[in-house]
Amino acid sequence: MAYLYSQIEQQRRILQRIQAVLPDTLAKQARHCLIKDKKLLVYTDSAVWASQLRFYNAAILAAIAPLTWSPIDSVQIKIIAGQIGGMPGSKRKANIPSVEKIELIRNHSLTVSDNQLSSALLKLSATLMRLSGSK
Repeated sequence: MAYLYSQIEQQRRILQRIQAVLPDTLAKQARHCLIKDKKLLVYTDSAVWASQLRFYNAAILAAIAPLTWSPIDSVQIKIIAGQIGGMPGSKRKANIPSVEKIELIRNHSLTVSDNQLSSALLKLSATLMRLSGSK
């Protein structure tokens, strides 16, 4: 048990050090950290924050070096799995325009002089019509 508590305490200290070297808005997004093999895993809530955190890999490695028992070779930013895709079990639903708007797209496709654009608009209107359940 003592070993586990020491691991938790080390992770807490490392996370505090990471947050100290990051800008304030970004520091709040570093949620958890864990050392696995010779890699530091830093967890955040979204891909947007993960991409921002990656810019600070060198600063993070330098900041945590005095706190780790063995040298860390790399930092890996991970997204907390429970946060991906919104609420658990929820499914995104497409926002299908009204039949009148779909008809407007189809009619406009017939007046466009660019063949490629005209074809794309026709396909779009056909797909939207099918998804709306009409015709």
